Amino acid sequence: MTAAASVALDERILARAHDELVATLCELIRIPSVNPPDPAGPELRVAEYLASALADAGVEHDVVEPFPGRGSITARLRGDGSGGEPLLLMSHLDVVPAAAEGWTHDPFGADVADGYVWGRGAVDMKGTIAMDLAVIRLLAAEARAAGRDPRSDPVPGLTRDVLFAATADEEAGGHQGMGWLVDHHPERLRAAGALNECGGISVTVGGRRLYPIQVAEKGYAVYRITVHGAWGHASMPRPDNALLRAAEAVTRLAEPGVRRLTPVMERFLGAAADALPRRPAAVLRGISDAAPDDAIEAVCEPTYARALRALLRDTISPTIMRAGVKYNVIPGVAELHVDCRVLPGTSEADVRSDIVARLGPALAEVCNVELLIFGAPAESPAEGPLYDLLALTVRDHDADGVPLPVMAPFATDAKHTARLGIPTYGFSPLRLADDEPFLERFHGVDERVGLDALRWGLPVLYDVVRRFCG
Repeated sequence: MTAAASVALDERILARAHDELVATLCELIRIPSVNPPDPAGPELRVAEYLASALADAGVEHDVVEPFPGRGSITARLRGDGSGGEPLLLMSHLDVVPAAAEGWTHDPFGADVADGYVWGRGAVDMKGTIAMDLAVIRLLAAEARAAGRDPRSDPVPGLTRDVLFAATADEEAGGHQGMGWLVDHHPERLRAAGALNECGGISVTVGGRRLYPIQVAEKGYAVYRITVHGAWGHASMPRPDNALLRAAEAVTRLAEPGVRRLTPVMERFLGAAADALPRRPAAVLRGISDAAPDDAIEAVCEPTYARALRALLRDTISPTIMRAGVKYNVIPGVAELHVDCRVLPGTSEADVRSDIVARLGPALAEVCNVELLIFGAPAESPAEGPLYDLLALTVRDHDADGVPLPVMAPFATDAKHTARLGIPTYGFSPLRLADDEPFLERFHGVDERVGLDALRWGLPVLYDVVRRFCG
């Protein structure tokens, strides 16, 4: 294995690259690419901004708009072809909505204050886009410094191509972004491996810094449940009120499911236990023996305890309920939406059967369960050249850090790259302050990412790309 390439970089080059990364992130945040988009097509605007940045760096790129406003961009830097298939750096351009209420900074203002870049997308995931672009710029500059044209010539020292893909629609399933590219332009994505969001980010537990690397993610199934009852006058209550039935359905569906320990989570818990002090280690080892959820809460911060509980079972979250036409009319129909997140090994048929079983025969008889969207779980090997390199590079940059494989409780565009057989890892490296509640930043108020965290992560990602493609 080659030494960390970033060590050889002039400190001024890295400092300038970090400053450009931050400036890029701020510009990305100021383009409110909210999904669902407004008529102006904000994702296309982000893709066009990135196209301009790549053009300035002399990098070959393509922008596509298969649906109005749903722009995506791909790019390629060339190696000499002797090292095998490329490495794909993938990200998504869209963000979830952000009402200004409750924020201490404008969610689309991209303020730089108190050591953070603030704004919607700082974490999910425009910070990663900016980091990926910074690495592409560094490599392109090295090509130009050697008298080569990065549009057509190999970058010095690269034996594999480096691919860049920033796509639309991930926050709504990715079907009009990464999914469309997989179906229509797989040649722009095919790679030996891909680096995606949400991994290589430090979590401090029991005084130890853990760096979970995402190797798997839960799938999802969203259902609309139509609950039937009888219309009537509100002055005469009746048990077949559709709203009462819907409320009972919510109660039954919200109960935690049966715990199931997958191989990825078993390995994660074992590796974390090996690294932690005795008390939290004992709790983690006891999970396979059905340690109660409150024991998990005793050793984890609330955010991480919620995530861990979700990773130990299939989950059902009721999210929307609609019923009624007037205050004095008992509703004869109600509508309930549920968001289910499923472990590897759980099929859509399994989810539907669980919903019907939870409702019970009588309630299920008056409910119509309709699937709205399904995304299968995804899993990549927690060993092999790319995963092992990710772990090694983390340790090179933080000798006390503990890299370990993990599953994400949410879905990403990895479900689409999985259809091409591309091993896809969540790896957007950041070293955080010990008390940073990072998971709460996702889709939350006051989303922000630390300047020092980005400063640490940039050379880590650069070294991974250089080593894997060199």
